[in-house]
Amino acid sequence: MRPPLPPFTLESALAKVQAAEDAWNTCDPELVSLAYTEDSKWRNRDSFINGRTEIKSFLEKKWSGERNYKLKKELWAFTDNRIAVRFEYEWQNADNQWFRSYGNEMWEFASNGLMCKRYASINDLKIKQSLRRL
Repeated sequence: MRPPLPPFTLESALAKVQAAEDAWNTCDPELVSLAYTEDSKWRNRDSFINGRTEIKSFLEKKWSGERNYKLKKELWAFTDNRIAVRFEYEWQNADNQWFRSYGNEMWEFASNGLMCKRYASINDLKIKQSLRRL
């Protein structure tokens, strides 16, 4: 089991969002992938990702190109086994250009607390290093 489990309360939804933020900030694809069901379904921007193995591969590629990654998530809404978050993260590409990426995610959880669906919409904004917030 992966606490907190659905159905979510305000307290448990906040804890779930914080746990996700903490895990993603490790930039460890193996660790992060363990929060998802074996058959989890994702839409990430224009990518459709199916299952934990594809999630891990996707994250390996993602973080190989996003240096100095730092993420902040915020609970937007929740219900029984679903949570919506807004997020922003900052990162630097291989050319040392900084970006701030903004977006929203909708999450659905299995009864064991693992995420079975994740739908993410994300926009990137070039920023100067002096404008970093995270």
